[in-house]
Amino acid sequence: MTAQVTRRLRIKHTTRVSYAQPAASSHNEVRMTPLTLPGQTTLDARVTVSPAATTWAYWDYWGTQVTGFDLMDPHADLTITASSLVETHPPGPLPEAPTWRVLAETVASSRLLEFAGPTIRTTVPDSLLEKAREAAAGLDPHETALAVSTLVADRVAYLPGTTSVNTSAAEAWEQCAGVCQDITHLTIALLRGVGLPARYVSGYLHPEREAELHRPVAGQSHAWIEYWAGDWCGYDPTNRTRADESHVVVGRGRDYDDVTPHKGIYRGVPGGPPEVTVEFTRVA
Repeated sequence: MTAQVTRRLRIKHTTRVSYAQPAASSHNEVRMTPLTLPGQTTLDARVTVSPAATTWAYWDYWGTQVTGFDLMDPHADLTITASSLVETHPPGPLPEAPTWRVLAETVASSRLLEFAGPTIRTTVPDSLLEKAREAAAGLDPHETALAVSTLVADRVAYLPGTTSVNTSAAEAWEQCAGVCQDITHLTIALLRGVGLPARYVSGYLHPEREAELHRPVAGQSHAWIEYWAGDWCGYDPTNRTRADESHVVVGRGRDYDDVTPHKGIYRGVPGGPPEVTVEFTRVA
């Protein structure tokens, strides 16, 4: 039997917000703390803020850890740094898939129903749903997840800068390009359309599978899906692979709006977009 290889990853996620003029006050919530799950263990995690502020933490409805803080004095900029050390493990075997009848009955009588219908971000035309149904015809739930993910990946090229945070799944399909958020939203939309519950996963993906130990590597936040077929199963449609020890889960929800890394409101004049950097260091 081959021993499973675990990884330990240090992750530093920094968000810098600069205002055109000092903001009089701001109120913020951050979802950047990795979860502890059967496939990963968060050994250390902290969120620091500059200017300094008192922070508090709570779990939201979807099971994501949220860090909140208020800045009540004028400030020209804001820096949020989330640092974590996470141990990850390769995924186990896929669960035995239920029949479609059993799956539908389970969805109708449980919280899975929340992940079965469209949201504003995951609404697509009926003609597109029909393409997904054709791709999934005669397949079991696991095969369906792969077929639908492939349908999306074959159509939508990963091309940063072609979409915005407000791009819908249908728009990404039409322009044949997008980022991981778009590909994830589109895959979720089609999976739900063929009867498979699916949820949005926000987190991180180490960009180098065979990374050297102790060498920092620049990366990004990432998004992928989990579909339910007897249990939740992670799949990364952008990279056409199961979610594995290179993936780190931060939060899950119906779509991006449930797991946005940084939400905030401030009193002041409009400023530019935030500057975000993510740095990975493999330590084991």
